[in-house]
Amino acid sequence: MITFAPGPSKVYDKLPQYMQEAYQQGILSANHRSAVFMNLYQETETLMKEKLHLPEGYRLLFTSSATESWEIISQSIVQSSSYHIFSGSFGKKWFNYAKHIAPTSFAHIIAAEDTIDIEGLQIGENFDLIAITQNETSNATQVSNASIAAIANKYPEKMIAVDTTSSMAGIELDFKLVDIWYASVQKCFGLPAGLGVLLVSPKAIAKAKDKGETGRYNSLNFMLENAQTYQTHYTPNVFAIYLLKRVLQDMQEIQHVDRITRERMRKLEDAIANTTKFRLLIQNPEARSSTVLAVTGREEFISQIKKNAEKEGMQLGSGYGPLKPSSFRIANFPAITDQEMERLITFLKTY
Repeated sequence: MITFAPGPSKVYDKLPQYMQEAYQQGILSANHRSAVFMNLYQETETLMKEKLHLPEGYRLLFTSSATESWEIISQSIVQSSSYHIFSGSFGKKWFNYAKHIAPTSFAHIIAAEDTIDIEGLQIGENFDLIAITQNETSNATQVSNASIAAIANKYPEKMIAVDTTSSMAGIELDFKLVDIWYASVQKCFGLPAGLGVLLVSPKAIAKAKDKGETGRYNSLNFMLENAQTYQTHYTPNVFAIYLLKRVLQDMQEIQHVDRITRERMRKLEDAIANTTKFRLLIQNPEARSSTVLAVTGREEFISQIKKNAEKEGMQLGSGYGPLKPSSFRIANFPAITDQEMERLITFLKTY
């Protein structure tokens, strides 16, 4: 069964090889205070810079998941309150979580078909962090690098944090634009769930030190203190970090991955556009994700096509939340091969 679910999604075909290498090299038994682990951490951070074009001075930190970053950001970075811009369920969850720590945080909700009205954006002085859900997995929308750049240019004094859970390692992100980025590995990194990555700039590091929040399990200052010597604040998932390193080693530089991702998405979109029984959930191409495609139609037909796909050895992702009965989602992640995507497209064209 090939899964096209948008996370956890298909892992890279080379994963069994990576896993065997980890066992043979003793990675599974490596102490996280040892030189073996510190070298692994440093190599992984270097590869993030080489393959994803992470700027110099940005630090790679490991978390249990992208969700953990919600707490870290509000707890260790936000000094007053955060301003959340989102259109879907995961952006809303981030906002709701932030309110528990910074109660005066604000939700700026945009329609899924809309892009952010940056000219009309008015963010007061009481908000010291802007939270952007770059790729909203629930409704298959995204915010462009250009929009993020425009917001950063309009509010240079504010910290900006960006959720790229379903896009990091799948499209090229301009990391230098803002100071905090985070993701999980079970999507575009093509790995099993259980590891998150948090990327912070020198400016974000300075902001955390200025706030001075310490003493909690996942206090950012505590994490950064350990990262100085390429260690972690907790006993980490060394195995998952090794797998991340191997994926980064074998992947092309992100500009090449980005081109493939966008070309395949255009083929997928064309296949859906030429069917008679369903349509793209997001009609505005400026708002539509490059890594997750949502398709909508009559509820009884959506249910039937998912069953038909399973008979053909393909699992389509369900819609999310209120969209579940009337939509399905397709992951366009790098671990899915061109041949597998062509097989899905051929199936969709029969409708």
